[in-house]
Amino acid sequence: MAGRRVVLGSIALAAVGAPLAIAEKWAGAATVAPRAAQLRWSPDPATDGLHAFEGIEADRANKHPGRRYVYVEGDHYRFDIYSDDRDSTGGGDRQRTESKGMVSGGKPLKMRNGETWRIAYDLFLPTTLHGTSKFTHIFQTKTPATNGGPWVTLSLSRNGSGERLRLRAFSTPGSPDIGSTDLAPLRNKWISVEITLTIGAKGAGRLVVHDGTRTVVDSGRSGVNIPDQGDYVRPKWGIYRSVESASSDIIDTHLLIRNYRAYQGT
Repeated sequence: MAGRRVVLGSIALAAVGAPLAIAEKWAGAATVAPRAAQLRWSPDPATDGLHAFEGIEADRANKHPGRRYVYVEGDHYRFDIYSDDRDSTGGGDRQRTESKGMVSGGKPLKMRNGETWRIAYDLFLPTTLHGTSKFTHIFQTKTPATNGGPWVTLSLSRNGSGERLRLRAFSTPGSPDIGSTDLAPLRNKWISVEITLTIGAKGAGRLVVHDGTRTVVDSGRSGVNIPDQGDYVRPKWGIYRSVESASSDIIDTHLLIRNYRAYQGT
């Protein structure tokens, strides 16, 4: 009998130990942290200069060779545009002063389908940079090989006297806003912008804007069309606008950007 009790006791302990072992295994699995986002790009204007980008697109028709368009000014990049600028595309209906792409270690960073990227920077918008009734983009994403897009844009829009800063799913049916806020309170001071994009034909986007004291917008949307089309998605910054808006909105102006950062992962 004593031997039988020992055997039964061993079985009972094993029965208790098995679920404990399983519970410990799952508890351990549950505490495994997801892979942290990796900082992939953080250019220093003083040392990287314009080599931080794949290229500059400004005065491509070379009508104003003496003008400066994109350059380093102290701790930030400055983007200038003038009322009489005209881009070489669009038949004379638009202007462009933009940098394109992100370069790290001499190589372009490429955002591809299935990847999530968070692009953050500080932005200064002067009073002279107006929202317009046609398009004014200060950030856009495109696919270089196909010239596809813009897929997602950060735009300055006007509806009557009201102006808004809008992250738009520009190439998604209906071009819906991903996030939007009033433009006027954001002018003439540094604000922080974070744009998170999941690349793909059914991707996602998110906009977070801080004005220095509070979060003024934190909004996201799924089902956003941001395809790499077999190549990659490339961001662009600066001022790209239609001159078919009111002439009072198409005036000499600029914007400033500092503290560029791009993180890959979630």
